[in-house]
Amino acid sequence: IEAMLEDGDARAVPVALRTVAEAVGGMGALARKTGLSRETLYRTLSKRGNPRLDTLAAILAAFGLRLTVRTRGGPGSRGRVTSAPA
Repeated sequence: IEAMLEDGDARAVPVALRTVAEAVGGMGALARKTGLSRETLYRTLSKRGNPRLDTLAAILAAFGLRLTVRTRGGPGSRGRVTSAPA
């Protein structure tokens, strides 16, 4: 998923998440873990899907993952932001 985003292929992410969901118990199991309906998941994780950030976060959390934002620093850059001013 990270490689898809780095390559600018964000549209492939929902389909990749659907493949993962189907491999680890199906949409019914994902629906139970996320509290989202199966219909919402099928629509969101389709080729035309465009998940909202909160939906994406819930799906990733169900897989034991989380969304992380990093700077695009150049070679040798650590790139991670550990805290931000309020």
